[in-house]
Amino acid sequence: MTVSRRQKTQHRDTNTLIPDGASGPRESAEPPHGVPASRILAGLTAIGALLRLYNLGGNSLWLDEASTLTFARQSLIGIWETTAGGEFNPPLFYWLEHGMLVFGESEFVLRLLPALLGILTIPAVYLVGKEFRDRNVGLIAAALLAFSPFHIFYSQEARAYAPMLFFFSLALLFYVRAGKANETRSWVLFGLFSAAAFWMHFYAVVPVAVLILHALATRAGSIREARNPVLALAAFTAATLPLLIVTVNLFLARTSSAPTFGVQGLDVVYWTLLEISGHSIGVLVPFLLLFLAGVACTWREDRDGALLLVFMMLLPLAASLLLSSRMPMIPRYLIYLLPVYFIGIASAYPALRALVRERWAVAIFIAAAVLVAVPFLSTYYTIPQKNDWRGFSAELGGMTGEGDLVVVLPSYMTQPLDYYYSNATDGTLEIGATTEEDLAAIRARYPGRRAFYVATADIFAADPSGNAADWLEENTRAVGQHMGIYLFAST
Repeated sequence: MTVSRRQKTQHRDTNTLIPDGASGPRESAEPPHGVPASRILAGLTAIGALLRLYNLGGNSLWLDEASTLTFARQSLIGIWETTAGGEFNPPLFYWLEHGMLVFGESEFVLRLLPALLGILTIPAVYLVGKEFRDRNVGLIAAALLAFSPFHIFYSQEARAYAPMLFFFSLALLFYVRAGKANETRSWVLFGLFSAAAFWMHFYAVVPVAVLILHALATRAGSIREARNPVLALAAFTAATLPLLIVTVNLFLARTSSAPTFGVQGLDVVYWTLLEISGHSIGVLVPFLLLFLAGVACTWREDRDGALLLVFMMLLPLAASLLLSSRMPMIPRYLIYLLPVYFIGIASAYPALRALVRERWAVAIFIAAAVLVAVPFLSTYYTIPQKNDWRGFSAELGGMTGEGDLVVVLPSYMTQPLDYYYSNATDGTLEIGATTEEDLAAIRARYPGRRAFYVATADIFAADPSGNAADWLEENTRAVGQHMGIYLFAST
């Protein structure tokens, strides 16, 4: 991705886009209906903000969000000690959430930081697209992100996925800038923002490694050109050194046995592409075709840029496929694919210019981004999207009485349950259990005591043998189900 000094100057200084037929650099193509790009971006960001802040506290906390609260309640040192002791998530997000707790512990407060950083990612992706090609690519990519069901969902979740994507988008921005100008400042900022993304989520190391590989591959013939990518890697290493040491031990622990949850093999590729395409096979196919068209359009003008799109989509998916046999793999871990995927799709817009005027080509892409989100948005704010522990806890409280046992399976499910349910108020005795032996021991300790058993499908991850589930089937009767939460009573 190299350009001449004259092209760099044109790219920096152009502020408005030129109508069809006028002379000027490609960066100056006119946005839809001659509206300034800044106004369109402001509108997309405002709509994106509404979609991410509306009903932010509507869904119940689910297990992982309740775990966020558990960790955030610790001291700053305690959070780091938890990570060093085996927590498979870096501490930065928990540190930030620790600070947010001064505003309370409501669902809204816990999700506010991811929502705000999710909103800020929209203009960040615009800047990446503009640097990568032109303002139109930036606008289309920003629109795709603003209405992305995948991004909206994780911007409304009290986990580190949307925050990690924000910092990685900034890292990608400075990587693209560094690729054009080879400025030391941009390389260092790329390294530092990559480090911030890694402090948010361990899996950010994969795209960062791919970018370093791309930088070295496209500069293989020049030792002088390769020095700055090495400098970026040094900045990343220096900023993450304590975490890198911890990561090695955690990786060895994580891969020491076969995963008991997540997706494996080619399903990793399929489900990741499906989810980042809006959870629709009808969208996935045209999106993939547009991405390939975008790579082809980019190849004609910028072979290094086309190679970046290919590297950033294929290599993380291939790495995830290979790792899935040794560690849990879930599509949300690959949320960092969104800006590259959308920029690749947006880069196909010049192909549409053969059929319609350029301004309409961009408008059509933005309209398509809206239409893709309509089926998702039509039910997203009215139907619970996570296990409804709030509603379940109310029902449980109506069934239990003084002295009853409430047995929770697996035992860590007490975290979301206890956010809404108080056994002290209800007069019950709450006990966690995971295995068949745990269940048998509880019954032996409290013979004749009426017991209610709260279970989710996680019991199969915590007890892959299935013995605990078999014990429930033989010794209890089903009395209720609330989404993915099951309630059994002793017989």
